[in-house]
Amino acid sequence: MNFLPSALEILLGIVLLFGGGELFVAGSSALALLLGIPQIVIGLTVVSLGTSAPELFVSLISTFQDGDAIAVSNVVGSNIFNVMVVLGLSALVVPLRVKSRLVRRDVPLLLGVSMAVWGMASGGRLTWQAGLALLVGTAINLIWEMRTASEYSEEEGDFDEGDRATPAVAAAKLAGGLVLLVLGSQVLVKGATAAAIGLGVTETVIGLTIVSAGTSMPELVTSLVAAYRGKADLAIGNVVGSNLLNQLLILGVCGVFSGEGLLVDPVVISRDLPVMVLTTLALLPILWTRGVVTRLEGGILVGLYGLYLAEQVLSETLTTAQDEFRFVVLVVVLPLVLVFLVWQMLRWRRDRFA
Repeated sequence: MNFLPSALEILLGIVLLFGGGELFVAGSSALALLLGIPQIVIGLTVVSLGTSAPELFVSLISTFQDGDAIAVSNVVGSNIFNVMVVLGLSALVVPLRVKSRLVRRDVPLLLGVSMAVWGMASGGRLTWQAGLALLVGTAINLIWEMRTASEYSEEEGDFDEGDRATPAVAAAKLAGGLVLLVLGSQVLVKGATAAAIGLGVTETVIGLTIVSAGTSMPELVTSLVAAYRGKADLAIGNVVGSNLLNQLLILGVCGVFSGEGLLVDPVVISRDLPVMVLTTLALLPILWTRGVVTRLEGGILVGLYGLYLAEQVLSETLTTAQDEFRFVVLVVVLPLVLVFLVWQMLRWRRDRFA
């Protein structure tokens, strides 16, 4: 198979995404200034809504085409990618200072929603009633975000004069950035999926890896650009907000329009949904400690995603080595990560009460 056209599509998609990410961050910062809303709230609502558009489009089209495996695995894989890669790489660019709002409200909410989705899908089907409940949760969360925005005005900060723009310019930047992000992600996913199909990878694995990584490129680029420009609120809020909307809005819409409900692959229930919940749970001690996501913690998150990808590859190719790989991860890697998290929390408590 000739992979050159796919490689060119992937390259073009990345270029479009970087341009869109820069425009979208600039537009959202200008919007926050115009409306007097803290950047973290913009990141949790406007930015996350925009960057979640590719996931919504891909999952909804897959639902209409009876591709339930891609629709569900795209959301689950995107959430795992967002925490491990988007947040991890953003922290590698620059350590991210965490606002207390995230620890007190948004991450615990995300953890609760993730556990609820795991429970709803555990029967092998996400029903339309569950989808409707998720959509109600979407509306409640967005209203709550906007109504409580004024409570965090003291956390606004981090603006510079270059962020200011007229309403028309801010809207144009947001719209132009969103168009480039959606277009770029679709081009990238098309090329990557064609390459994956040529290699004989299953639909579920494509959704969990290639498609989810492709549709998460807007989140990755937007957060990387925000981190580079010193806007940690947008970088972190974008990850948390996107993960919330991926589950509440996208699974909700797909569940409602699926009719009889979305079929969930047993492998996703037994392996990938637990990984999604555990990665969300790991955010709490990471964000609690000293209020900063350090480069070391970012590197660990990216490294863990590498192990997750290795598990996906082994499950499709070297199945004989899969059990040995899982044994090493469970007996060596995970205990080391747990020891690191506990050490970080103890160190934070010692510094705090010293």
